Amino acid sequence: MIKTRKTDRGAISSWSRLVERAAPFALRTTLASAAFLLGSAASVAQTRPAGIMPQDIMPMMQEIVQALGVQCEYCHSAPRGSGQPEPKKDIARQMIAMTRDLNARVQTATGKSAAEAVQVKCVTCHRGVPIPRPLSEIVSQTLRERGVTAAAEQYRDLHQRFYGRAAYDFGEDTLVGVAQPLASGKPDDAIALLKLNLEFYPQSAKTYAAIGFAYTRKLDDPTAITYYEKAVALDSSNGVIRGQLEQLKMYQRKR
Repeated sequence: MIKTRKTDRGAISSWSRLVERAAPFALRTTLASAAFLLGSAASVAQTRPAGIMPQDIMPMMQEIVQALGVQCEYCHSAPRGSGQPEPKKDIARQMIAMTRDLNARVQTATGKSAAEAVQVKCVTCHRGVPIPRPLSEIVSQTLRERGVTAAAEQYRDLHQRFYGRAAYDFGEDTLVGVAQPLASGKPDDAIALLKLNLEFYPQSAKTYAAIGFAYTRKLDDPTAITYYEKAVALDSSNGVIRGQLEQLKMYQRKR
């Protein structure tokens, strides 16, 4: 019995020493965790847009990621705690403030409550791309800066990656709208873009007609007539195209 009591007393003593050693470590861990959490909360409070509650930050960031078609690193570009500038975060805060102001204006203008009025959100403009620009504008800029071959390659690439989504308008009118202003000064570029359009819209009468007009700018009336005839065959009810074809046949130039 005495031996057993000694063993019990030894076990109790060892346990007491273990608790004494562990207590400071547990306390230090608890205090460190609390400091980290308080620091993080302070950081969030300092950087989140005015009027946004902490619990709304994560859903808002997820909405931005989906609306812009990006990942977290698009805005969170610097190592955590490095103090390095993250300009896209500043832009995001300004855009959040802008959408809040727009929604307030919509509510005032319509006399509707926040629940009733149409909400302006990131996706309203961005539609899955970081910089929301019309496709025609993107292709036109590439055409000016890098030429028609690069513009055609860019269109094919964007079509492959974004077709079927709301990001860009890949309808048959987009490339026609880009090509038509080029026809008088740069008919070859216009024809290249319009033939690209035929790859995706082979039954587009307006595209064939636009190619026909571009060939008239090259003084190649026979080829122009061929394309106009194809356009009329596809859309015989289009009086404008039929009139252009008849006029071209009547006053056909000799090369």
